[in-house]
Amino acid sequence: MNLSVDVNNILVIKLRYIGDVLLATPVFRALRHQYPGARISALVNAGTDEVLRRNPNFEEIFLVPRGTWKTQVRFLCDIRSRWFDCVIDLTDGDRSAVISFFTGASIRIGLNHERRWRGWLYSQAVEAPYGAMHMVDYHAQALTCLGISTNVGEPELFVGEEDELAADRLLHHAGCRGEKWVMIHPAARYWFKAWPPERFAGLSDTLIERGLKVVLVGHSDDQGIGEVVQGTAKHKLISLIGQTSLLELAGLMKRCALFIGNDGGPMHMAAAVGCPVVALFGPTDPMVWGPKGKQTAVLYKGLDCRDCFYPGCFRGESSCMKQISVDEVYEAARRFI
Repeated sequence: MNLSVDVNNILVIKLRYIGDVLLATPVFRALRHQYPGARISALVNAGTDEVLRRNPNFEEIFLVPRGTWKTQVRFLCDIRSRWFDCVIDLTDGDRSAVISFFTGASIRIGLNHERRWRGWLYSQAVEAPYGAMHMVDYHAQALTCLGISTNVGEPELFVGEEDELAADRLLHHAGCRGEKWVMIHPAARYWFKAWPPERFAGLSDTLIERGLKVVLVGHSDDQGIGEVVQGTAKHKLISLIGQTSLLELAGLMKRCALFIGNDGGPMHMAAAVGCPVVALFGPTDPMVWGPKGKQTAVLYKGLDCRDCFYPGCFRGESSCMKQISVDEVYEAARRFI
């Protein structure tokens, strides 16, 4: 069904993680191109909003609150008072569908590949084949209801001048300014999506022996794995783990020769700012979740991980991540550096 209507006040919902929100940014760009005079807003989870802060394709960001039922009711009342006439729910989830319904918008478009009950809460449910295409293209299927092309391009991440200056200061203090250096992100949201830290250490030693500096990055919660990598490596590594905001990290990514890391938000951030990326994939399919950029390489063994994706892997030393060798990753990296 093609609605092909003019809308003036649009809300886009994406209640997932940092990488998921970045993969939804082409939808914002397509909406802004189609409706240059419309007011466009985003509704996301707290902690993911920073990667949207500098994006010029919308006016306002709303955060889903956590807390008591009274807090939730106040939030729903506030959202309804905004008088959205079009809501696009890219979450593929029940909670976001309920929020979509409570906005009172006459046009409520939502992804519903499972054909769950939430489809009744939308004015138009989109049953695109999840897993049969990249998530960027999957998100874009929601736009067909508005007569917008699904050829939406690549994700984008905008960095402000203050973030750039902060990145320069960090590089200066780390002794990397003017040097050629590689960024490594050794952490992952789930342990079975992470390449072993001792292999990151071995890779770091190989890179340093070739004349490159290696900088570890991550959230403050990743300090432990960073210490393991540092303690295992023969050569000294620079750690900026826990020392940057997301946009400052993006500023650093614009200045490094290469990003190497597990499947996760920082990998998508690096690709979105145009940094060359070597991505390490295990239980998730890079055809669906891989980095979208012009300079990317993916290492993936293609094992069927449906039986052990959660709560964890039972393959031990034969797991998909442990089948990726240091030499393989270095050879992929060498093409960029």
